[in-house]
Amino acid sequence: MKRKYIIRTCIIIMAISLFPSCEDFVDVPAPENKMVKEIVFNDDATARSAMTGIYNQLFLSAFSNGQRSSVTVLAGLSGDNIRNINTTNITRMQFEANELLPENTNNLDLWSSAYAVIYMTNSLLEGLGSSDKISTDLNVQLEGEARFIRAFTYFYLVNLYNDVPLILSTDYRENQLSTRAPISEVYEQIINDLQLAQEFLNIEYRDEERTQVNSYAARALLARVYLFLEDWEKAEDHSTAVIQAKSHYEILENLNEVFLANSREAIWQISPIGSGFSTHTNEGSVFIIDPVFTFLASFQLEEDFVQVFQEEDKRLTDWIEYHNNLEVYFSHKYKVRNSTDFPIEEYSMVLRLAEQYLIRAEARIHRGDLTGALEDLDTIRQRAGLDSLTETNTEIGETSLLEEIMGERRKELFTEWGHRWLDLKRTGKVESVIGHENPQWEYTDIWYPIPAEERMRNPNLTQNDGY
Repeated sequence: MKRKYIIRTCIIIMAISLFPSCEDFVDVPAPENKMVKEIVFNDDATARSAMTGIYNQLFLSAFSNGQRSSVTVLAGLSGDNIRNINTTNITRMQFEANELLPENTNNLDLWSSAYAVIYMTNSLLEGLGSSDKISTDLNVQLEGEARFIRAFTYFYLVNLYNDVPLILSTDYRENQLSTRAPISEVYEQIINDLQLAQEFLNIEYRDEERTQVNSYAARALLARVYLFLEDWEKAEDHSTAVIQAKSHYEILENLNEVFLANSREAIWQISPIGSGFSTHTNEGSVFIIDPVFTFLASFQLEEDFVQVFQEEDKRLTDWIEYHNNLEVYFSHKYKVRNSTDFPIEEYSMVLRLAEQYLIRAEARIHRGDLTGALEDLDTIRQRAGLDSLTETNTEIGETSLLEEIMGERRKELFTEWGHRWLDLKRTGKVESVIGHENPQWEYTDIWYPIPAEERMRNPNLTQNDGY
């Protein structure tokens, strides 16, 4: 029986069977054993369609779709912001307990769907490189977009699994026995792709939709990458460039407008149009608890997490709801749980301006600019209705200010792309925060296991320690 996703084959007949939105990736079927690049790039229209197919696939792929096998959900469960309502779901309970088995099917879905997206970007890049029928400007633009998506996907793979195979082609003979590349090598490729994306992409959004990345999206992700690598100067430089793009972005005063389609706080979003039938986000479907059909509920916010909000914090009132029947709190950043209506009201948020202020604040502390860090932090706090730390805590030191930033990141970015789990890992606090509450915790639990099925197919894949 075939797996839903597989990355070691490069024939188009396999791609058609694996990707539900492949009609957007290639418009016509290809003969068996023909490479994607031979038929996709006959003109500008088919090249654009290929890139649209990749964007649509992000709404369908497990790792990126906001559903139950996504980074948002699984890494969220690994942290301390959300937990399962249904404790009989063993695969998801393993994430919550930080006791993953290599055979976990959610983990397999996450890994294999990420590599499926990488395969699609590699295919598009190869097609662009071999085609002479695409206008130069579009060729450069699409290369930037594909490189960004590949870098974005590898960022999550390397932060969830440590060393991972670095697949940069569609040659299954090379890929099927790939070894794991060192984390430093993967980061080098991520930075290279993002620097080229920054250079190749326009500052304006193609088709004026924030579901297609621009040069600022590349800089926003570079800011995050450099933050994780503790290159504070570059993290500040890139976040500043995004923050200063006032004609494109702003911190919205109304929290209920942040997650709307093409919100001015959005740097990059994913459209539910990729589903082909529904127009709601998967995050809305997964996190909002129906007032009547409570048996559909899957996740709740940790009560300890809800208690960290001050009573006057607007995020507590606008982004968190309480379900009286189940007596649980749930995330309500997205307001639409189920819809087939047009125009689409909400897009899934991937990158937004608030994160850039928090990135710059943290970088500025490490560069000795506590005043600038306070200003950035206060931008987020004051939007939430909280007092300015600049006025109320003038004597705050570096250590306390870093703790304030980590607290604001937790409250601002909850149920978005596993930020809390990744933050605890990169700052070395995962042991004291997660391990303190879990008697079965081992430090090796910071990395997810390489899926057992992948290792059966590829004997060159080593396993992470502890599994």
